[in-house]
Amino acid sequence: MDQSYVQQGNGSMDASMEKPLSLKKLADQVIVITGASSGIGLATARMAAARGARLVLAARNEHALKILANELKNNGSSAIWVRADVGREEDVKHIAATAIKTFGGFETWVNNAGVSIFGEAMDVSIEDMKRMYDTNFWGAVYGTRLAVQHYKSRGVSGAVINIGSLFGDRGTVIQSTYASSKFALHGFTESIRMELEKEHAPVSITLVHPGRIDTPYNEHACSYLKKQPAHYMSMIYPPQAVAEAILFAAEHP
Repeated sequence: MDQSYVQQGNGSMDASMEKPLSLKKLADQVIVITGASSGIGLATARMAAARGARLVLAARNEHALKILANELKNNGSSAIWVRADVGREEDVKHIAATAIKTFGGFETWVNNAGVSIFGEAMDVSIEDMKRMYDTNFWGAVYGTRLAVQHYKSRGVSGAVINIGSLFGDRGTVIQSTYASSKFALHGFTESIRMELEKEHAPVSITLVHPGRIDTPYNEHACSYLKKQPAHYMSMIYPPQAVAEAILFAAEHP
């Protein structure tokens, strides 16, 4: 079999399909990025803007969003910001509505927003567990469903990119809530990818699977521990490495 036909997600091809899914070049795309105010989201926004994409930046930190949007605009890019808590479905709907009102739609939706909790499984409160699931799992579910509906209703090709974690495949001590939320996201992403592929929907579904990344992850996490968790002692990758993977997936199914 021609290796070019063996592709991930909806880029695969069989006898019942006339052609594989095709995505626009970044310079012709509007990209929605949640969790855009820091870390992976911030690196992705800057890199996408430099490559000509128009951006919809979403996060809870309004001040950081304004600074980023102004920075990108001063560099000649087109970017708007939306203050949103992705754990609230109405906020995610507002992100999509803003993108449609401003740019007429979007071609890529990146579910990047995420937080962690440091604490033993028996110590972390159920309330905190549920709140973190709202962000890490349900926020991505809301975004994925909205994006898929957007592409299918308009009959246009588009991408959904979910940011998982190495802890979505392997649990870890003191981050049981984070790991389990990423396990859930991995399962959801794989399932909807196969469903959409079966119906030949014009949607590329990708799971980006970062390892240890140099971001403010520890500082932004809630902690039940007496001491701040140590920073990673082994190899750490820059957030730009993840941004490269995200933007590759935005152009390649």
